[in-house]
Amino acid sequence: MKTYKLILTALFGIFIVNSCSESEFELANPNQLSPETFFATETQVESAVNAAYANLQTISLYGRLIWYMMDNMSHEQSPNGQQEADKITFYDFSFDSTNGQIAEYWDSCFRGINKANFVIGNEATINKIPENELSTATKAKFMAEAKFLRAQYYWLLVNRFGNVPLRNGDFTQPEGKPLSPKADVMNQIIEDLTFASANLLPKSQEETGRATKGAAQAFLGKALLYQKEYELALNSFKKMSGYELESDYYDNFKEETENGIESVWEIQYDLSLGTGDKWSSLVAGFGKNHATYRGQDYGVLDWFNVYPSDDLVAEFEPGDNRIEGSFYFVGDTYNNGANTFVEGDFAENSGDIRPIAWKKYQNYYKQVSEVQESGINPKVIRYSDVLLMMAECENERPGGSQATAVGYINEVRARADLDPLSTSLSKSAVFDAIVHERKVELSGEQVRFDDMIRWGIASTELAGTNFQAGKHELWPIPDKEIATNPNVTVADQNPGY
Repeated sequence: MKTYKLILTALFGIFIVNSCSESEFELANPNQLSPETFFATETQVESAVNAAYANLQTISLYGRLIWYMMDNMSHEQSPNGQQEADKITFYDFSFDSTNGQIAEYWDSCFRGINKANFVIGNEATINKIPENELSTATKAKFMAEAKFLRAQYYWLLVNRFGNVPLRNGDFTQPEGKPLSPKADVMNQIIEDLTFASANLLPKSQEETGRATKGAAQAFLGKALLYQKEYELALNSFKKMSGYELESDYYDNFKEETENGIESVWEIQYDLSLGTGDKWSSLVAGFGKNHATYRGQDYGVLDWFNVYPSDDLVAEFEPGDNRIEGSFYFVGDTYNNGANTFVEGDFAENSGDIRPIAWKKYQNYYKQVSEVQESGINPKVIRYSDVLLMMAECENERPGGSQATAVGYINEVRARADLDPLSTSLSKSAVFDAIVHERKVELSGEQVRFDDMIRWGIASTELAGTNFQAGKHELWPIPDKEIATNPNVTVADQNPGY
């Protein structure tokens, strides 16, 4: 059950700006709060940190668009006839630098970075709070949360755009930053997550919904894995403790069982906190914005835009129980077993019958229909993901053990009621097994496209689509950024755009 949510306070809203120069603050009313005087109490520090979480909830990110963007590009799903044209652009790779949703994604991430930097850039002021009012350890914990979140937003940016402006808490350049090389951004991510790993609290000691030590260790391991630092990544994963696989795979995708033993990092939503600002929070991350649109957009009976692709469904082995936790079929029950899906329920507006529908993150298990708002938290990292990344590290590292790698894979397969793989598999066979397991275990969870890119298999896996190698690995830098940032020009645009 949801026991904690992060709320953006109205007080902190006065500081949420894209960039702030010293002269701007000199013009402020001296009787009002300023960044130099704001961080005077634990409550104020915590409210500033809370604000940095909020942009993950926006429509441009986990509230809605990131689902379409990633799952459409990976072709884990197919669009039905009513899917909006702007979302089809990700399915057929027709997006360009004028794409408004890409611009909103960019904007929301950088607003999140700016909120995190507001905390990080005022570390000296925070450290002046007396120890008896805010302990050194708690100060470090709040700073670690801000750095974890900054790393999260930069991770979302660097994987989609490559080179991006690197803002590190220095507010003295309000006119905009130039692009920094991807390698420098990755180094900042790793530095931030290393600090977070050392200073965040374990999941068992932290309020539900906040970043934890285990989340930072997993995220750091993932960043190092993407850098092919397999030994370092594996060491970070091995430091994690207190996580296990859920006995029931589907418990990862229901509201009542979220933040469970398998959850490493998930984005928090709670309809009881209000949803009145959901459509006015594309990028800002303010107000009552505690709902995703995932349920209805990926639905069955109501408005829906997508359904699982034939290619994805065919990847599941016979007897794999994850198919029952991932998809609905005709004949399945819903609404606590009171109703049964019939063929007509799977009809598109064109009249064509879908063979299958998404079940992950749907509310049909407990109700008769979807509504526009869903409070089910999306998982960003699950422990099964970590086990499969550990298998990859073990398989790829110098002197690694294929038998040990297979052991990690078999932990995931055991829950799926599948036979264990042989521990005598070759390195290439273990890699193939990892590719397969990640595709089915993490289907519709926004990881497949990045996996294909980093493995260098996107051209093969997406053959027959409009994917172009050398271009669509990255998104274009939004025209809006080039037009408004004097330090980013058309010469900085990503290849092919």
